[in-house]
Amino acid sequence: MNTALLISALVVGFLGSFHCIGMCGPIAIMLSGNPSNTKNFITGRLMYNFGRVITYSLFGVAAGFTGSLFYINGFQSELSIAAGVLIILSVLFLNEKRMVKFFPKVFTTWNAALKQRFSSLIGRKTLSSFFMIGMINGLLPCGFVYLALAGSVAAGSVAGGAAYMALFGLGTIPAMLAVSLAGHLFGMRFRNLFRRATPWIAISVSLLLIYRGIILHENKTACCHHPEKTVVK
Repeated sequence: MNTALLISALVVGFLGSFHCIGMCGPIAIMLSGNPSNTKNFITGRLMYNFGRVITYSLFGVAAGFTGSLFYINGFQSELSIAAGVLIILSVLFLNEKRMVKFFPKVFTTWNAALKQRFSSLIGRKTLSSFFMIGMINGLLPCGFVYLALAGSVAAGSVAGGAAYMALFGLGTIPAMLAVSLAGHLFGMRFRNLFRRATPWIAISVSLLLIYRGIILHENKTACCHHPEKTVVK
């Protein structure tokens, strides 16, 4: 898979994590544990974050499988360009608030079910409960997760999609770990700064996907015109 695409997964995860602090931050801060026991305290929060990464990776498996169907039929370039265009359209015409407005019952029911699961686990102090909380957290509606999924579809394979989403999840860990350890350092002004940057991050990823699609198309055309040449993608 293209190295730039993999790097974009880490970048989207890292920058997106500051945007997602508003939704996921309170959950991370609420995690129980004894701060005086530094090792167990940090380990529990790492388990929480790795739980999120696992959920994202499973999403990547499904997205990568979908992308592989296009690749098998020779639509690699078209898929990458389409993913980039869809991201731009979503930035212009769709956001999380509008999605909630259009599908209020779906989001309300889904979030209520997840909160019920959170409440049953949040009071426990086991590593497995922290891990499960993280996995459930990964199911929360999030625009940046959807953005990453578009990239993982463009990866074009199950392994590529899983790797993309795993790297996206790993990119979110520094900020999410920091907020779970010292949430008071992330004020509303800090969060709003990254929230305003969200559309620009999304457009940057979309342009990368479109550019990648154009390069793939040129390579495919070169192969068709000069079949004796081996074109490295």
